[in-house]
Amino acid sequence: MQRIVAFFAGLGCLLGPCAMAKLPPERLAELPPAVSREVDFVKDVKPILEASCVKCHGRGKSKGGFQLDTRETSLRESDSGASILPGNSRDSYLVHLVSALDPAEVMPDKGSRLTAEQVGILRAWIDQGVKWESGVSFAREAHRNLKPGRVDIPAVSGGASSHPVDRWMGVYWERHGIAPGERVDDRTFARRVYLDVVGLLPTPEENAAFLADPGSDKRERLVKALLADRTRYAQHWLAFWNDLLRNDYRGTGYIDSGREQITTWLYTALRENKPFDQFVRELLDPGEKGPRGFTKGIVWRGVINASQTPPMQAAQNISQVFLGVNLKCASCHDSFIDDWQLTDAYGMASIYADESLELVQCDKPLGKKAPVKFVFPEIGDLVGTASKAERARRLADLMVSRDNGRLPRTIVNRLWERFLGRGLVEPLDVMQNPAWHPELLDWLAEDLVEHGYDLQRTMTLILTSRAYQMPTARSLEAQPKDYVFQGPWLRRLSAEQFRDALGQLTGVWYDKPEGDLDRLLVERGEAKPLERDALWIWSDPHAASGVAPGRVQFRKQFELEVMPEDAVAVVNVDNNHRLWVNGKSARKQNDIPWTETTVVDLKPFLKAGRNLIAVEAVNGGEGSNPAGLLFYARLRGAKGNPVMDVGSDASWLVSTNAPDDWHKVEFDDAGWGRAQTLGGPDLAPWNLGTQFTATVAGKAPVGNVRASLVAADPLAVALGRPNREQVTSVRQQQPTMLQMLELTNGSTLAGLLKRGAEKWMADARDGHAVTMGVFQRGLGRAPTEREAAWSVAMLGERPSVEGVEDLLWSVAMLPEFQFVH
Repeated sequence: MQRIVAFFAGLGCLLGPCAMAKLPPERLAELPPAVSREVDFVKDVKPILEASCVKCHGRGKSKGGFQLDTRETSLRESDSGASILPGNSRDSYLVHLVSALDPAEVMPDKGSRLTAEQVGILRAWIDQGVKWESGVSFAREAHRNLKPGRVDIPAVSGGASSHPVDRWMGVYWERHGIAPGERVDDRTFARRVYLDVVGLLPTPEENAAFLADPGSDKRERLVKALLADRTRYAQHWLAFWNDLLRNDYRGTGYIDSGREQITTWLYTALRENKPFDQFVRELLDPGEKGPRGFTKGIVWRGVINASQTPPMQAAQNISQVFLGVNLKCASCHDSFIDDWQLTDAYGMASIYADESLELVQCDKPLGKKAPVKFVFPEIGDLVGTASKAERARRLADLMVSRDNGRLPRTIVNRLWERFLGRGLVEPLDVMQNPAWHPELLDWLAEDLVEHGYDLQRTMTLILTSRAYQMPTARSLEAQPKDYVFQGPWLRRLSAEQFRDALGQLTGVWYDKPEGDLDRLLVERGEAKPLERDALWIWSDPHAASGVAPGRVQFRKQFELEVMPEDAVAVVNVDNNHRLWVNGKSARKQNDIPWTETTVVDLKPFLKAGRNLIAVEAVNGGEGSNPAGLLFYARLRGAKGNPVMDVGSDASWLVSTNAPDDWHKVEFDDAGWGRAQTLGGPDLAPWNLGTQFTATVAGKAPVGNVRASLVAADPLAVALGRPNREQVTSVRQQQPTMLQMLELTNGSTLAGLLKRGAEKWMADARDGHAVTMGVFQRGLGRAPTEREAAWSVAMLGERPSVEGVEDLLWSVAMLPEFQFVH
């Protein structure tokens, strides 16, 4: 760290506070002579200034009061005088410094000192009057892709498509002399759009129905149908947003409350297609009940540097995700790769700080307080004296302001890259870069805003365009300098897509969702009377009318003679609860509204014989308010036959002051009283009768769970799923050695394929039937004659588990299976 500080301190001394301590007259003769020719500012001088001076004295920076942004600023006198004297290089302090005759005052640092030839060029430039080419500036670039503004869509000409995106692309192709390729066939399109919208392969039945549809608008109808499939859509896009918002199910910070999940909020927002401006507003200004985890960040253990504090994380993440601005370098020092400065990062971080932040450069406090500001102050300002809550609210206002054109352009760019493999602006997190089709970027962004920030509308426009439906244009290589769009790029399936495709191929999925998602994934059934009573209960018979806030403990024991195949508990508590089964935690306390019915998988905790359910219910709020617990456990056998039902009623035991070990099986509850019954599920003020009974009758998400809903396993990690401790906007497309090892010899994949082979064997008739089924499920087509002959020969007349396992692996390793074509 000392070396790093010394390095930046060296750069910082250029024309620093000690400026104007000129060389004594006797040393002036030692200065390198000026070159004896006329110098060209652009060819000779500009490269020297860019390489050695601009870092500290350009882009709006003025170390020691010297600024090189323009000719005027370079000649401006500071408090200690001028550094450049036109016509007099001998007495110009700039020349004294760059000549390095005084070791104590050198510009620039030791590692990159100017040569005598370069000093001579600068001397000649000064002696010749400091000529400066018109239009050349070292000032900060004007912010690109920031200003809103509607662009007029090109007119339709001849027999060209009337689709908005196609009209813009038509202009682009004509400009570049390109004849666009034909659209891909229906089978390729269906596979591509299923994977992109819902993250799954089309089933053989879905494929057959689409291929048989004679309608000329069937592609448009398929896109709309997939976007309307809110459950599958939300489960797929959850992975995309988890990567961007650093949200996960396990990992650093979650155990010790140093990190907070936003999973249920995020899933609900995606399922409801929450308008994007509202989505952003709630993330930036979550209040006490909103998705606080995004702006809270990660409270790292141990010693961290100033650029890793939670407020600085908030500044970095908000700017990157929603504005395409990378403030990571500027969180430590003025950036050397772009124009962002330390004050920009600290200005944003101050919004979420509990008190004023001191500027810290490379972990060295500067003794100055950071002013609170938005990264684009031209859009609006923030009041530093406002409360933290008011600052967050003001930031949310500025972010979704109609004057902020960067927000819609950033998300439109991310969607384009998601579907076509490369953004309109690259890299995605440097939205200052020019777009390869700026008019299309502007039009899509403005259309998004004008239509209420409906992301699914933008998706529809992209997915139904000819650009999206063209054949893939290239393989996975480094991005070219001079990019010209000629079709979508070939893309690897993401870790989640690959695992879900394997689930479709093998019938083997994950058992249970994480992140408290199970209650949101229940497919509700028909509301009908329950098999036995389920009553609201509490410790006080008047709890429905209102009781004081507090915690109440409940215990219920029951005997199981036969273990169930399906065991689900449905719970509502006003306000929240924790649940243990046989002494093991089955549900941690959360802050979901009492109106939300919680669903818990009990099967992993149950045992033959005596079982214990223990619930701690919490009545929150201030002052007297309604309180109650409503519980129903549905236990079913292999064919759905009833094993037992357990409902909350007067047989439950209750206490209001139980000791710490009250939830354990061996605890003696002989002194506990009986629960007080309040009424049935539709009792006021809750009125949950239909919702509760429909949930009890529904299908719980157990045993058919997708990869986006669980923590990463070794296969997912190998395939590039990030740990989400940092924002991940694009996953690596290039294959790695770890992926090769996991796909060829990994235990996770091997176990999955073996279980899948066993499932296929349960219904296998012969090798031909298995082959046809595997190819239809995995590739959406029948095998070729050669593939069928090879597969049937491998399986034999009587397929074995090992043979089917080999066939599954062979299909899963095909590029046709692993890529979005």
